[in-house]
Amino acid sequence: MILEVAILDVKPGQNERFESAFKKAQSIISSMPGYLNHQLQKCLEKQDRYILLVNWEKLEDHTQGFRKSPEYQNWKALLHHFYDPFPEVEHYSLVEL
Repeated sequence: MILEVAILDVKPGQNERFESAFKKAQSIISSMPGYLNHQLQKCLEKQDRYILLVNWEKLEDHTQGFRKSPEYQNWKALLHHFYDPFPEVEHYSLVEL
């Protein structure tokens, strides 16, 4: 399992619109092959910051399957105009201790 982590800085005053758009967009990502689950959390210290956590079966499910899909264009149209700056996305794997 791979964890995708994205810090999302939303333009000031756009929180409600962003959250409404995300409610629509989450059905896109959740329908993708290899998708397991996701969470969107709002920062308590910075009112315009969110963190998106998405679990994928494997890295390529996100980087190839989702990002190169026609559905990604819909995701992009719904959400990408809210971000400033554009988020850096990182991927993590569980450390077995």
